[in-house]
Amino acid sequence: MTVPVDRRGWLRIAGALVLAGRGQRATAQQTAVVPPSRLRPIPGSGERIPAVGLGSWITFNVGRDAAARAQCAEVMRAFFAAGGRLIDCSPMYGSSQEVIGEGLRRIGAAQQVFAADKVWVAPASRGPAQIEASRALWGLPRFDLLQVHNLLAWQQHLPPLFEMRAAGRVRYVGVTTSEGRRLNEVEQIMRSQPIDFVQVTYSLADRRVEDRILPLARERGIAVIANRPFEQGDLLQVLQRHALPPVAAPLQCTSWAQFALKFVVSHPAVTCAIPATTRVDHVRENMAAGFGLWPDEAQRQLMRVQTEKML
Repeated sequence: MTVPVDRRGWLRIAGALVLAGRGQRATAQQTAVVPPSRLRPIPGSGERIPAVGLGSWITFNVGRDAAARAQCAEVMRAFFAAGGRLIDCSPMYGSSQEVIGEGLRRIGAAQQVFAADKVWVAPASRGPAQIEASRALWGLPRFDLLQVHNLLAWQQHLPPLFEMRAAGRVRYVGVTTSEGRRLNEVEQIMRSQPIDFVQVTYSLADRRVEDRILPLARERGIAVIANRPFEQGDLLQVLQRHALPPVAAPLQCTSWAQFALKFVVSHPAVTCAIPATTRVDHVRENMAAGFGLWPDEAQRQLMRVQTEKML
């Protein structure tokens, strides 16, 4: 079932985006209130987070470039102004953690972020030190979510992460993979380990997780983060050669980015998608996919059929 945003909701959203466009500080008073229909529950806790988040792979790895760092902060400002919360990063992503931490301080948004990071090191005995270094770069007292990146040494990393969760030093624990890699192993972990989140690739062009991973996540009460919803931009490059299909109009999609994101986040198992961008206009466009009408199953089928001919 799809639920439209009422006029008051749209005014809150529009007002927040105007403020972001003027470059004003994203304070609590200026931040949009996300309509309840567009917040997705984390199954294990019932906590609700916006369905569109922000990735940082490649886009926030800008080194010491002051102008690029300032641009990343403006992307984050626009993201929070439109109601965003979850930002995902990893120690694998070069300078991205430091850039996020600097951006959070610059715009005063440390209280708004749902911080999702990863452990990515072997041997796993080095995990605690890496996590602490990552936390310091973000400048936060703790992470909301810690994930084992690309399943690296997951058998050794998960037990201490579960201990951190029990001690209140992290709120949620998960594992990640991308581009359809090692899905059989992901399924094994989902069936055998008490994880809260799984992060996998899901897009109009890559729907492999629809067969087993997404149904299992619903069955086991595991939240799903969808990475690479635009296939690192390759999907949009192909689709933008074509006009939007007829099903886009009733779904209030004004761009292929919104079309692709609405397909991903409307799956009932998906909690949040994490498109990455370096542009303020693109983050606003992405966030708009979290509002308005979402496709029902019949419309999702049309979206699949109408885009398969283009891919």
